[in-house]
Amino acid sequence: MKLKLILVALVLAVVASCGGNDKKESKAKAAPVKEIAKEVKSSNPMDDKGVGPVKSIILSEIDATLAAKGHEIFKAKCTACHKIKKRYIGPALKGVTQRQSPEWIMNMILNPEKMIVENETAKELLAEFSAPMANQHLTEEEARAVLEYFRTKN
Repeated sequence: MKLKLILVALVLAVVASCGGNDKKESKAKAAPVKEIAKEVKSSNPMDDKGVGPVKSIILSEIDATLAAKGHEIFKAKCTACHKIKKRYIGPALKGVTQRQSPEWIMNMILNPEKMIVENETAKELLAEFSAPMANQHLTEEEARAVLEYFRTKN
C-alpha cells in the first residue's frame, strides 16, 4: 500500500511538472523560427532588391563607357566615405556586386534614408559603420553608371 501511494505521488509530480509553462515553450519554439528566417534571408542576398524605385534590372556585358562615367561620379560623390579596396567611413566596395543585388545597390544609392529604416541589410550596415549613407541625389542614370563601375571592381 505504501508503495502504491509513493508511485501515485510520483506520477502526479511528473504530470504536474509537465504543464503550466506554455509561455516558456512558445518562446523556445519562436526562437528557432526567427533563426530559420534569418538564415533564409542571408542564404541569397541577390533576392533582396532593397527599397526604392529600382525593382528589376537586367545586366549584360560591361559597358566600358558607362563604367568610366560611373568612375567619375564615384570620384566626385562617393570617395569622401568609400574606398574600393578598404573599409573607410563606409564599407569597401570591391566585390559589392557579388554581395548585393544590382537593384539593392542602386536603391541604396538613390534612397539611403528609406533603406536604413526598412531594409535589414542596410540596417546591419548602419549598425556596423555607425554612419548613415548620405544621399548624393544622383539620378537613376547616374546610379546605374556607378553600378557599372562597381561591376568592374570584383
